[in-house]
Amino acid sequence: MSEYSAVQEPMLKYADQIGWGRVSQEQQLEWRGGEEGLFFRDVLREQLLVLNPGIITQGNVDEIIRQLSLIKPTIDGNREALGWLKGEQSVFVASENRERNVRVIDFGSIEDNKFHVTDEWWQKGVAFRNRIDVVFLINGLPVSMCETKAAEKRDALEVGITQIRRYHRETPEMFTHAQMFEVTELIRFFYGVSWGVTRKGLFSWKLDAQPGQTDNYEKTIKSFFDRTRFLNILQHYIVFLTTEDQLTKVILRQHQTRAVEKVLQRAQEEDKYRGLVWHTQGSGKTLTMITIAVRLIREAPGDVKPTVLMLIDRNELEGQLDKNLDAYGIKTYEVAKNKKELQKFLSSDYRGLIVSMIHKFDKLPANINTRDSVIVLVDEAHRTTGGKLGNYLMGALPNATYIGFTGTPIDKISKGEGTFKIFGTDDEIGYLDKYPIAESIEDGTTLKLNYALAPSDLTVDRATLEKQFLLQSDAEGVSDIEELNAILDRAVELKEMMKTDKRVDEIARFIAQHFKENVEPMGFKAFFVCVDREACVLYKKALDKYLPAEYSVPVYSGGHNDDDDLRAYQLSDVEEKDVRKQFIRKNTQPKILIVTEKLLTGFDAPILYAMYLDKPMRDHVLLQTIARVNRPYEDDEGLIKPYGFVLDFVGIFEKLENALAFDSDVVAACIQNIDVLKQLFETMMNERGKNYLPLAQGFDDKAKDKAIQHFAEQKVRDEFFRFFKEMQRVFDVLSPDPFLRPWLEDFEKLAALYSLIRNAYDPKPYVDRELTEKTRKLLREHTGFSGLSLPGEIHVLGPEELRLIRDAGTSDTTKILNLKKLLRTMIDNDARSKPFLISIGERAERLAEAYESRQLTTQEALKKYLELAQETVDATEERNELGVNENTFAIYTVLRAVGATVEVNQAIEINNLFLKYPDYLWNTMEKNKLRAELYKALLAIVGKERMIDVANTLLRLQRV
Repeated sequence: MSEYSAVQEPMLKYADQIGWGRVSQEQQLEWRGGEEGLFFRDVLREQLLVLNPGIITQGNVDEIIRQLSLIKPTIDGNREALGWLKGEQSVFVASENRERNVRVIDFGSIEDNKFHVTDEWWQKGVAFRNRIDVVFLINGLPVSMCETKAAEKRDALEVGITQIRRYHRETPEMFTHAQMFEVTELIRFFYGVSWGVTRKGLFSWKLDAQPGQTDNYEKTIKSFFDRTRFLNILQHYIVFLTTEDQLTKVILRQHQTRAVEKVLQRAQEEDKYRGLVWHTQGSGKTLTMITIAVRLIREAPGDVKPTVLMLIDRNELEGQLDKNLDAYGIKTYEVAKNKKELQKFLSSDYRGLIVSMIHKFDKLPANINTRDSVIVLVDEAHRTTGGKLGNYLMGALPNATYIGFTGTPIDKISKGEGTFKIFGTDDEIGYLDKYPIAESIEDGTTLKLNYALAPSDLTVDRATLEKQFLLQSDAEGVSDIEELNAILDRAVELKEMMKTDKRVDEIARFIAQHFKENVEPMGFKAFFVCVDREACVLYKKALDKYLPAEYSVPVYSGGHNDDDDLRAYQLSDVEEKDVRKQFIRKNTQPKILIVTEKLLTGFDAPILYAMYLDKPMRDHVLLQTIARVNRPYEDDEGLIKPYGFVLDFVGIFEKLENALAFDSDVVAACIQNIDVLKQLFETMMNERGKNYLPLAQGFDDKAKDKAIQHFAEQKVRDEFFRFFKEMQRVFDVLSPDPFLRPWLEDFEKLAALYSLIRNAYDPKPYVDRELTEKTRKLLREHTGFSGLSLPGEIHVLGPEELRLIRDAGTSDTTKILNLKKLLRTMIDNDARSKPFLISIGERAERLAEAYESRQLTTQEALKKYLELAQETVDATEERNELGVNENTFAIYTVLRAVGATVEVNQAIEINNLFLKYPDYLWNTMEKNKLRAELYKALLAIVGKERMIDVANTLLRLQRV
């Protein structure tokens, strides 16, 4: 089945069944006013008048539409567009002498809106013209763009996502108003937000259905595009954030929206006052909490406006909080700077949002506020409400609803259990909502971590480490970096041992070499976590001996009694802000941040891959710290972060079960010894790699031809591609390592085989960005890329080249691949200027599908490919002989293809009809006139029975 019939058409049908009225392609173009149109103007005009009585009139409605049409096709413009959709933009109403907000969507009454779905949306931009498969519109404005792919196509989703990214670059007008995008190939369904097309922002829609059910696709479409749910997303769950002075756009994922809705419900329950949201580190817990706070305040009935108290840590308070709240339009809230202010806000019955930190409740009087419409949101609940501070908090607000948020699992000691005892009492399972580490990794929200122990001569003396830290009772369950620092400050002998000149120099040299050989070639960056601020300075000086000075920057807090060395490397607020901004970017300095307490929580840098750990840690603090490297990363150039990596110079991972005192299955889902990857690589090479190696024992034309024939079946190719990409991901993490030496030559051969087969079966010119830099370097140094082209490959098509392909001594399979690639390249490059190629291209596409599905034998397919190639050669020569333009020749070939006897002058006359009606694509009146004149001209050429079909073909060709 084709992409259209199997994926695109069912999507339209299912959407129509749930209330998205289907609009034909012709109607769509007319309603937009042509391919440059951004929305359905008349639908929007009608709805603006209906939804805004007394505000929008016939006198000012066109001005509103003009403003919407002038929104810039940028991320800033898209934020403005969302503001219009959410009713945040206003217009001056003279009769009332005030500004009134304009409703573009009625979120309270779903049936008062008009929902449409259409397909084949061509968007003409300044320099490019692109087509997206399906578009969803509300009240005339596009809200979502969807790219569909055939399920049997290799890398279908990757191709679709790449197209979405290209559309953003080439025709950004397409995404001026659209807030979301989707990519599906029937089996899987991915979604994200426009202007946020990174791997981190791409999510798989999870449906409660069993794999293999035939109705999964229907359920997916109907659940994702459910109109009530979709309006809820637009209104509440798409957010524009400013991170490191860069505007970004995010959408809350299913686990986040689920938690938000549960907490809102819990706040309304009269018999339950506790709830725990247990979402793993790196899953967007802070944004979930802020969304809850905002909705609690905005959606409360007017006469019972609540007090919402957010208890957060210092990093969040001093960092992104203000910008995150501003993203939601929250301009007014109170920050309790001290205990006195906090007591004043609570005792005065302040209504709205209060932000504070837990320690400000120390010794606060009981019963400061006894209202039950107080909701307390506690971040990092596993470490902020234990002991007396929790008692003071709950004593001060005895009737409040308490919602705790934690990113760490239950530990095996009393402190961790306390979190669940405090917040989980109203839920039988101990929590209100859970999003565990294993599920997060499976979803791609976070990555699995690998760790390795540094050489034994560089790690800390085990006896001293255990005596002064690991066996200290107050180190068990440590959950706060300040608490950890206090413990380490008492471990004087341990810290001095860690900062000896010899050890510092040797570790700095080791890290420099490891970073240059292992991390930098992958395109990623690193953290170096030191035991204290003094160590940060010592290691900065040592690293500068082995790496350029600009590679590393220490980031730590200043103190009143700092010596000259500490002050010398102390960054100002402005300098630190710039360092953070540059670090998260690719190919910029610095590449290594030297830290000890700052940036270990709340700093999100997806490009961070490696952590060099030289600070004793355990339990919650350790899990929070190493979670800095578990963020996914992917860029437009194909760079993908495979894992996070921790190199332990302390030795705390020597007994992992003690370092992370959580359930063993939780720890196993989170972090594994890098030796596991070595075993995996060895197994892959010995068990599966050996099956492919006979095909990679040389790359002359004969050997290449044999390999190409072996992979003729798509299933066989896909199995090999999946195997190699998984193996390459492991190789990238391990390399360089002496362990790899026995398999290095075989891996090179498999990499070359992979490139050959990808090149052979890719219909376009081959540029494989899936090969990592380490693999490419290996091929350049040894095999070389030049020998990986197809046997007998040609790049232009003429009589002589066609003869060479016919007579080549290669297999019929290789000849087909040569012709397929060449025809595809010609059509992609020349179809706009040579419309006659479009028909050839469509037939070539159908031929490729028939051959791929084995409806044709290789011999039958080769014969047809040669006929298409010969037709292309003959057509080029014939057009030159006739002396007509490309459009006229396209008309001429269409008429001849249906067996008509046609003169060149007749084709010229028909082409002139298209020139006579230049706006026929969107102007119905012109289109009707053109069609009438086409029928009249074609009647004499092809007869009455065929004139309608031929006219439709000509109209379609002229559109492209």
